[in-house]
Amino acid sequence: MIKDFLIISFTGKNDSIGLRVNNNFFIKKLKMNIRNNSLLVNNIFDLIKQKNANIGKNFSVIVNVGPGSFSGIRISLSIAKGMKIAKGVKIYGYKDTNLDEFDLKNIELLFKKNLIENNLIKPVYLS
Repeated sequence: MIKDFLIISFTGKNDSIGLRVNNNFFIKKLKMNIRNNSLLVNNIFDLIKQKNANIGKNFSVIVNVGPGSFSGIRISLSIAKGMKIAKGVKIYGYKDTNLDEFDLKNIELLFKKNLIENNLIKPVYLS
């Protein structure tokens, strides 16, 4: 089971990030325009710094791979891949339709039902 993780849902609807670290879970709702994607990066790094998360090989990043906004999904994937290159984190994806509500209980259900994937090549975009 994945212990410490960052989960990014940036698909253009109910955008949120979540951080689980040291058995605590924090959610930050995002109200931003996808075109201003630097705010997403800043929000992620502010949350990581604020909660003293140790980002490394034992940390995972989970990304909502859609369906959703092309730009939002690509931005989320880019952030996850950048963290993998820089810090060696593990990256996973999940489909928006498999997560009923953005909370720890439902995210843990994704793990238990094996609904997270290590293959991020096939995101689902809405046109």
